[in-house]
Amino acid sequence: MHLNSTADQLWSIILAGGEGTRMRSLVYRWLGRPLPKQYCTFVGTRSMFQHTLDRAARLAPPDRIVTVVAHSHRRDALAQLDGRGGSTILFQPTNRDTAAGVFLPLTYIRARAPQGTVVLYPSDHFVYPEDRFLDAVRRAVRIAESSPDLVVMLGVAPDRLELDYGWIQPGQSLADLPGEPVQAVCSFLEKPDVAQADAALRAGALWNTLVFAAKVDLLWTLGWQCLPDMMPLFERLSQAIGGPEEGRALEAIYRDMPAKNFSSDLLQRVPEKLAVVELNDVLWSDWGKPERITETLRRIDRRPAFPLTCLDHPFVPLPTTAAEGGVPMSV
Repeated sequence: MHLNSTADQLWSIILAGGEGTRMRSLVYRWLGRPLPKQYCTFVGTRSMFQHTLDRAARLAPPDRIVTVVAHSHRRDALAQLDGRGGSTILFQPTNRDTAAGVFLPLTYIRARAPQGTVVLYPSDHFVYPEDRFLDAVRRAVRIAESSPDLVVMLGVAPDRLELDYGWIQPGQSLADLPGEPVQAVCSFLEKPDVAQADAALRAGALWNTLVFAAKVDLLWTLGWQCLPDMMPLFERLSQAIGGPEEGRALEAIYRDMPAKNFSSDLLQRVPEKLAVVELNDVLWSDWGKPERITETLRRIDRRPAFPLTCLDHPFVPLPTTAAEGGVPMSV
């Protein structure tokens, strides 16, 4: 059942434009050809991209899902839709990091629903159980709609030092909604050094999943505040949407598009505009490295779909418990 949004209907953005450089070696040994990680089926029968599409479709109808794909991956993405039609797929002329990846689909959503609410989903994440994850997303949406001046992020309690993730330092509890636990954000740190990550870990900071809910107009305002060299390009595109020059406009703005990171160039600069909901009792991992895949699969007692000889390190199944998420999955 789709979530009923109180101020227009809910929209979803799926980021699927990455190249997956840290996974290239494993994928090439496995498939004999390059394929971005989000289109790979590492376990079960669906790729991470397909999992993300199906996950988003549980909260928003297909015509309110906008996916960003690299133009060079067009064939791979289209081949995996397989009955998942009705959504909008935007093909980026080139990858200019995650800020452009967010604001390109936001430009199209804003043209149709300027007062809408949007949820962002990266396409290379593993989550289990999915129902519990989506309950947290629903909570983030409700908070974003009741507090339209906040970007409501999902954070995960860390179990180790991690330098590739963003770290969210939660602050005081926000009591706007009874029964909706949410905290203000004191600071946000993207890809820290060892000392910074260790300090964040000791201070009780959370990992940033980059899954968030926010109002469209708030994100647009924050874009102008933090990315003033990028936003005029998307304003120019917005004037061309639906017209004969739309394709040319998209190509033209990407010739001048700066490479900006949504986390470090926007989120990190506006902690006062952030809130965080902790993702409890959910196994979450960004599958950007082979060791994260194998670690997750050990915890759920599953073997990867790829031959173990493709790994740079041996795969050793570990004993699991229910507390570690060792329940067999349907994936």
